[in-house]
Formats: sequence, C-alpha cells, structure tokens
Amino acid sequence: MQPGAQPNWGSLLTQSPELSEQCLQTNYYGAKRMCESLIQLLQLSSSPRIVNVSSSMGKLKNVSNEWAKAVLSDAGNLTEDKVDEILSQYMKDFKEGSLQEKGWPAFMSAYILSKAAMNAYTRILAKKYPNFIINCVCPGFVKTDMNFNSGILSVEEGAESPVRLALLPNNGPSGLFFARKEESEF
Repeated sequence: MQPGAQPNWGSLLTQSPELSEQCLQTNYYGAKRMCESLIQLLQLSSSPRIVNVSSSMGKLKNVSNEWAKAVLSDAGNLTEDKVDEILSQYMKDFKEGSLQEKGWPAFMSAYILSKAAMNAYTRILAKKYPNFIINCVCPGFVKTDMNFNSGILSVEEGAESPVRLALLPNNGPSGLFFARKEESEF
C-alpha cells in the first residue's frame, strides 16, 4: 500500500471461518500454549509474572451472545474447558452461517472472542497460580502494521503498560484487566 493511502477496511475486515479460526489460534490458543510452555520455568522464579496483551475489544460488554457472556462473567466457575466450549460453539455457528441468529458479535467477532477468551484464561491462571502475578492489559490503540499505522500511540507508549505490569511488586494485583494504566472491568 502506498504511504498515505487509506486501506479498504471493508475487504480487510471481512470475516470467514478460515480467518476466524486463524485469529483464535493466534490470539488465544497461541498465547495459551506459550503460557503453558513457560509455567514450569516461571515457577523457579521468586517473582513470576505473566502479562497477556489483550484488547478492550475483548471486554464482556462486546460479547453479544448471552450464553457466552454469562459463562465468561462467572469468574468463580471459569475453566479452560468452558472457554474452549464457547470458542468451539462460535466456530460451529460460523460454519453453519448462524452467527447473527445465535447473537454473536457482527463485527470483528473472532477478534472480540479471542481477546475475551484471553481475558478469561488470565483469570483462570491467576486463580490456579496464586503465587504468580498474572494480568491482562490493553496497551491502547498503538500504531502498528496490523492497523496500517492508524493508531494514536507509539510502540513505546503502548509498551509502557505491559512493562509496568511485569514489574509490579510481589504483593501486586493479579487476575485483573487493565486498560493502559488503569484497572478496568472485564
């Protein structure tokens, strides 16, 4: 794309089952596998930290499927299996052409659900590993290749919040969602 040219957002944001699966695999399952791979190593640390980079798009207010929202809102009973069940049902409904009928988000649904799943997984991990500090953060709308540099924050500004969370003291908060530097609701 030429410098200064505007992307064709309509074509870029077109959803398909294949692209949705790829989004879920990258944003949720990939991050989950990374955490699982590093847990044993992190347990050797006197100050283990996990900071999952998420998005405010993954907040529960953006999850329009009432069943999924109810499951993800029930922090005390969240499990990895329940999160996986939600994502499997979403993909099933997508492949059957029933996203709208089943109440899934109409716009950027895979991205929203992948980040909502990441936020839920963060809560699950924080409960499972109480001696860790585990949080998720939306760094803000950062200028990146992914958004054709249309963001408002520099990469350095976007990095501030995840780094701050990684450097929290051992008695710091865990299992929370942060929008930049502020604690926010899921």
